[in-house]
Amino acid sequence: MLRFHFTSEDLTRVRVATEPHALWEIAVSLHRLQTREGRWAYAPWFRTACDALRLTGLERTVKTFLLPLFPRASYFPDFLTPPEGTQGLDAGLEAVLATPCERVAREVDALGRAVGAPAWTRRLTEPDLREQLVDALRAYHRAVIAPHEESIQERLHAERARHAHTLFHAGTEGLLAGLGPTIRWRPPVLEIDPYPDHRDVHLDGRGLLLIPSYFCWQAPVALADPGLPSVLLYPLHHLPTTTPHTDSPPLNALLGPTRAAILRAGATGVTTTEAARRAGVTPTTASHHTAVLRDAGLITSHRHANTVLHALTPLGAALLENAREPAGRRPGS
Repeated sequence: MLRFHFTSEDLTRVRVATEPHALWEIAVSLHRLQTREGRWAYAPWFRTACDALRLTGLERTVKTFLLPLFPRASYFPDFLTPPEGTQGLDAGLEAVLATPCERVAREVDALGRAVGAPAWTRRLTEPDLREQLVDALRAYHRAVIAPHEESIQERLHAERARHAHTLFHAGTEGLLAGLGPTIRWRPPVLEIDPYPDHRDVHLDGRGLLLIPSYFCWQAPVALADPGLPSVLLYPLHHLPTTTPHTDSPPLNALLGPTRAAILRAGATGVTTTEAARRAGVTPTTASHHTAVLRDAGLITSHRHANTVLHALTPLGAALLENAREPAGRRPGS
């Protein structure tokens, strides 16, 4: 079990990452290649990823160079997922290159003790080999993650909208209580169970960065070194994959004040009941309209507990931005 101990100050310093963490997504996507657990949730990605690795000649690089550094359900070096990864792939890789050799050596030794890593991993203290590692990570990201960035962004946008909705109605403690079935908020402690080891982390005013992850499956992950900034990578809720609509007729059904009102409400995340209230219709009618908007690719809907939260997709946000009414004009005026 992993336990984060909060002070009142820590509760004011809970943050949610606003962008995907490129290096964490690389790490946990490599975990997805090592197990069949949750394969149904990633089936289309898994097929295209395997094809991309084969076509780009990266299969051997991944098998012999990357997978030994990122063993699933075990320790892997913290320097491979630096905080700078929230600023994008380039910033994260620069941080990997800039990691002090002493820290690299210490964490690689820990990897060897945990899983018996290959002898070559000890040479990661050498700049040349670390540059090769960064090149391999960049090539892997380009081949198997970059083609899916739009859908990943869509899911994370919906997650941020869910958190904004929870913060408005239930505050920070409500947010912590709704992170998932393996994460429990028992004030003043956030418990993650099961977890590979038993550890207590006292935040002592540092706060906690929550990083929602597309490729993380079921089990949240934290940095092993308690002296590093406290982060918790946790999985998004996945629904069975469906084939998206690619034709344009649903877009023709979007005219009308009811769907426009629901689309505007989706800018901050909205449940079906709240959408109905905003649009002045019954929940059943609102559910019909959200289905049309979803089929048109303008909103995304995800169930959490007993509610369904609707949020804008990037396409819906762009449409809403471009269709803003002139200042001072109200619907129906």
